Amino acid sequence: MGVGKWALVLRFILHQSFRLSVATVGFTVLGAGFVMLVTPGPGLLVIIAGLAILAHEFTWAQRALEQARERATRAREAASRRTVRRPDSR
Repeated sequence: MGVGKWALVLRFILHQSFRLSVATVGFTVLGAGFVMLVTPGPGLLVIIAGLAILAHEFTWAQRALEQARERATRAREAASRRTVRRPDSR
């Protein structure tokens, strides 16, 4: 193998190591978000953060992140419509 081929092999190994690191961190954050859905904590925000990390390297996560953002926006709008302000009782 020439020097150029070793450089390509090293580049491939580094890229795959980076992808594995991103996947590990992203899935860990995503898992923590799912746990927070049933325990106290900002579960939906952490899930979106995990998807954002995974979207850095994976197309499927990017699509899921877009859907999650859209659903969060709709939920926020629905919650703001349901908010009833009480008249000031002075």
